[in-house]
Amino acid sequence: MSIDPSLARTLRIVAEEGTLEAAARRQHMTPSAVSQRVKQLERSVGQRLLVRAKPVRLTAPGEVVVRLARAQALIEEEALAELGLDAQGEHPRIGIAVSSDSLATWFVPALAAFIREHDAQLELQREDQDVTARLLTSGAALAAVTSAPVAPPGYRSLPLGSLVYRAVAAPVWIRRWAGADGGAAVTPEVLARAPRIDYDGSDDLQAGWLRARGVDPALAPRHLVPSTHELADAVVEGLGWAMLLTMQAEPLLTSGDLVDLGGQPVTTPLFWQVAKAPSALLEALTEAVLRTAREELAQD
Repeated sequence: MSIDPSLARTLRIVAEEGTLEAAARRQHMTPSAVSQRVKQLERSVGQRLLVRAKPVRLTAPGEVVVRLARAQALIEEEALAELGLDAQGEHPRIGIAVSSDSLATWFVPALAAFIREHDAQLELQREDQDVTARLLTSGAALAAVTSAPVAPPGYRSLPLGSLVYRAVAAPVWIRRWAGADGGAAVTPEVLARAPRIDYDGSDDLQAGWLRARGVDPALAPRHLVPSTHELADAVVEGLGWAMLLTMQAEPLLTSGDLVDLGGQPVTTPLFWQVAKAPSALLEALTEAVLRTAREELAQD
């Protein structure tokens, strides 16, 4: 058997729009016609593909079909462009999962280099680099920046380099909690009672550094600042200490706005996971990402 590409496309659009009504408007159909096409696809594969809620939800088999449809859409758009035919005015969409730290530092220049030479709609989904596999397996993303070295089925994994974090604090924070200006004055005893800043409740970066210093992270208070840029601003203002990316911390250390607290830097290796679909656009995107990563990330 084979999966009808036009029916798979309808399911993809339903998943992207969230409702049958919105998908119908996009395809210039009635909601009933869209529903019938989804049912026809379900009958052909013998499995339920869509949970008709608001918004709709894909089942596990539905995610497989949508992943296929997204890859087919890329290949079709590229073929139409090469033939000089109208692609209905719609540039191909590429979903990309990326962490906040990568998005705030090195990743956007890679995308800009790609977009300067290629027509595509990029849908960035900000996710922690440890959990991007879910977006890949669901078909919501065709590529991801992740800390997982092993890619899901249908994807390949390429090393990018590493993000390097350093423990830093503002002089005003050190004066308040350690009574001195130097990072050496920030002893484990100080760290056990002074506040740190975490990105969110699942952020373990600062906690891991504390454990390496022999400090129980549960002892110290913490602030939550869920933004890479604003977290750095909060450290400069003295709300707490934190692990900042080296590319963020270095100019602030040079200017004296921050002080290095010492200890071992924390290194997070990153990988580019991308669909194996024979797509010239995905290959060009991969080339731009790898080139920028070699320039901006720490390399072994």
